[in-house]
Amino acid sequence: MHKTSLLIADDHQVVIAGIRSLLAPRRDIEIVGEAANGVEAVDRARALRPDIVIMDISMPEMDGVEATERIREVSPDTRIIIYTMHSDQRFILELFKAGISGHVLKEGPPAELCAAVEAVMAGKTYFTTIDPAALLRQLSPERAGEAALFDHLSPRELEVFRLLADGLTVKEAAAKLHISPKTVETHKYNLMEKLDVGTIPDLTKLAIRHGLISV
Repeated sequence: MHKTSLLIADDHQVVIAGIRSLLAPRRDIEIVGEAANGVEAVDRARALRPDIVIMDISMPEMDGVEATERIREVSPDTRIIIYTMHSDQRFILELFKAGISGHVLKEGPPAELCAAVEAVMAGKTYFTTIDPAALLRQLSPERAGEAALFDHLSPRELEVFRLLADGLTVKEAAAKLHISPKTVETHKYNLMEKLDVGTIPDLTKLAIRHGLISV
């Protein structure tokens, strides 16, 4: 019997253990590896060429968006399911454009992740938060101008943008992203220059207008 090879990438060992426990009864699935950050996920995907990667977005070294793009380059046949706390449509849109096959929220029931794995194994997609057709509509010409505002931000700049706009300090954002405050300050300067805003309140208004944070 052919077994679907699966790689798990998450910076929390308890999550990896939970996924392993959830999928252990499946005789048609073989968990071939683990990764604790985005760089490891890319390296393991390159070496193992798994059929599926289950991956978080917020990880040290490299976030899930960039890791998705890299994995799609080094192992094009690997399908990626994002398993995360993030329900932000902008993140989902970026991931959808990068080529993910599924998006499941950690706050949902474990059965959702099982259903996503089943769907992806069958060559389908599975999104618990939004209809893929709605994502495609966001890429339509009438939405292009709105989306283009952020297209020149890197995934990390976008993460820093969301956190600062949501009220976190530079130190708090650095701790959450596992990077130095100096690096956050650099990203802050770059994204404010790219978006042509001068203050954090301006960033917040911009984020609210485009639905990147809730009020």
